[in-house]
Amino acid sequence: MSVKKPAHPTLAYSFGKRRGASVLLDRLFTGLVWGTGIIVILFIVGLLFLLLEKGLPQLSWNFLYGLPSEIEEGGGIGPALFNSFYVLIISLIVSIPIGIAAGIYLAEFAPNNKLIEVVRICVEGLSSVPSIIFGLFGIALFVEFFEIGLTILGAAISLAFLNLPVLTRVTEESIRAVPVELRNASFALGSTHLQTIRRVLLPVAMNGIMTGICLTAGRAFGESAVIILTAGVSTSGEMWDFNLLSPGGTLAVHLWYVQSEAIVPDAQEIAQKTTAVLIIVALLINIVFRVPLWLNERKNKA
Repeated sequence: MSVKKPAHPTLAYSFGKRRGASVLLDRLFTGLVWGTGIIVILFIVGLLFLLLEKGLPQLSWNFLYGLPSEIEEGGGIGPALFNSFYVLIISLIVSIPIGIAAGIYLAEFAPNNKLIEVVRICVEGLSSVPSIIFGLFGIALFVEFFEIGLTILGAAISLAFLNLPVLTRVTEESIRAVPVELRNASFALGSTHLQTIRRVLLPVAMNGIMTGICLTAGRAFGESAVIILTAGVSTSGEMWDFNLLSPGGTLAVHLWYVQSEAIVPDAQEIAQKTTAVLIIVALLINIVFRVPLWLNERKNKA
């Protein structure tokens, strides 16, 4: 009967030493990750507290629905707030279908050649172009070429141009991230390419696409450079002005104007309250887009 020889003590000691070092490094890395996460969360919470502590308690319906004042104190942000939502909705109506369609084409139909690679590089480059460049493009197109002046329409279309590259790339990458087994299974069941895209690829990629839409919507709502150049810094003075050719000063532009050029006595107070409204609306935009996804995930798990 053969008896196994015990492992060499030197090898056993070396293995135990390496394992102990690995456990120590793993714990250090875990602590580093947790510490970094906690610091980031505390920083965000502290930043939100500093921005909201003065403006949020002073918010009122009169401020949200009131008309702005150029000289007297107590003015509101009603027209600017309405223009912000109006411009945002129009820009999303234009950019979401085109951006998603372009992303689907690049992911599913575009041939794999140098021309398409150049197109992808150009789209990625446009994603990082400063927004003021799109504002200058809006001036050249709507103010100088079409001669319609500073309008809500020009601002909305310019914002749509700003959002298109991001939506296109996010849609393409989200669809490419769908496991190929799902695509093959759909084809094996007799589905057409269009049915596969509509019933398999888009539902699976919807989380990534909605993330891109949230990012672009938040960016568009808080954008000021494009709005100043294409819609101006003023409003029509009416609360519910749906005229696309009216001036389209938004909430972000109003905040810049109050902080830099306004002569009203309570300019600082208006700026603080406007900042609070901007932050709250940006958070609500993310919640509005995310809630349907959360409900859908819970439904699928059930």
